[in-house]
Amino acid sequence: MLAEREHENLTRGRSVPAVFGSARLVDDPDWEWEFAAHLKRSHTVLELLAMFSRYRNDEGPLESQLRRILFRAMCQSVGHALQIGPGVVVKHPESMVFGDGVFIGAQAMIQGRYDGTCRIGNHVWIGPQAYFDARNLVLEDYVGWGPGAKVLGSSHTALPVDVPIISTELRIEPVVIGYGADIGTNATILPGVHVGAHSIIGAGAVVTEDVPEYAVVAGVPARLIRRRKDICSSELEVDTTSQERLADDGQLATTRSSYKGTE
Repeated sequence: MLAEREHENLTRGRSVPAVFGSARLVDDPDWEWEFAAHLKRSHTVLELLAMFSRYRNDEGPLESQLRRILFRAMCQSVGHALQIGPGVVVKHPESMVFGDGVFIGAQAMIQGRYDGTCRIGNHVWIGPQAYFDARNLVLEDYVGWGPGAKVLGSSHTALPVDVPIISTELRIEPVVIGYGADIGTNATILPGVHVGAHSIIGAGAVVTEDVPEYAVVAGVPARLIRRRKDICSSELEVDTTSQERLADDGQLATTRSSYKGTE
């Protein structure tokens, strides 16, 4: 039986419950918050970054906990249950805000700017080796960010043309990834792009323009393939009153909900 199950698992696709997106959040202990607050009061960001580098590459539970505490001390704010994989690099954490339940995979890099803003929402999952030009970046809640995916938040003007491009002015454009969107492995989001809520970006796609809500885009440059749904849940009307009645013994006998979609 076990051999048959193993064979089936190896030869057929299957669906299993999501782990990260449905996991119950466990609050960090009070002493972690107090320790982080002490570190923030008594050290500069550069000193804290130096401490962080000592524990950056190890995978032990103590090192993982210390990385979370140091992130909380360095950043503007960090919610509960932040997980930071080994080898993560961060620049200008003082410009960053992290929500609850954020996961950052191994060897990811988040590059902020001293005068920038980077906001990562609640329950965001960031795959390993991801890169963020986070000088003006928002990831809303429940965003999934595939391994190796990148966001660029700036580009050189390349003007005047007789000046080396790297020496021309840098233009920073905000990037926003909407609620519940999913960014495929090795995709690239270019400066100024707004990815709509619940959208899917295909693996390896290069996104040069805004993406509407519930869209699926792929390719280089990315193009719309399909829409995930034509009727938004907000347009559904829930009717739970007409089908309820109480039996003589006082117990609820029948409850039925009907959903009426609008075309």
